[in-house]
Amino acid sequence: QLQASGGGLVQSGGSLRLSCAASGRTDSVYILGWFRQAPGKEREFVAAISRVDGSTSYAESVKGRFTISRDNAKSAMYLRMNSLKPEDTAVYYCAARSFSTVRRGHSEYSYWGQGTLVTVSS
Repeated sequence: QLQASGGGLVQSGGSLRLSCAASGRTDSVYILGWFRQAPGKEREFVAAISRVDGSTSYAESVKGRFTISRDNAKSAMYLRMNSLKPEDTAVYYCAARSFSTVRRGHSEYSYWGQGTLVTVSS
């Protein structure tokens, strides 16, 4: 089970940190990811991290602004978002994948949190 938190309202240029807490059996999870879905748009990949070696992958639209990290001891994952833009406004979801390779399609992830809303005002 995954639970995302940390969303809110922030001005353009501001920062937020999202958290994702995992519970239950986490030993079968290898890749943790963040996705987002804006109103009227499809869910899109934001970033992913390997629980094993910490390797990361980012969407081009957030590279250099967002940082994904994990704390295996706490079964947690984070997304630090800096220099936020109005186009970053979306519901952000954390997700987990039981295979060791990073994939960017949302259908590749079996476990999902409930989402947390991020609103960036201009």
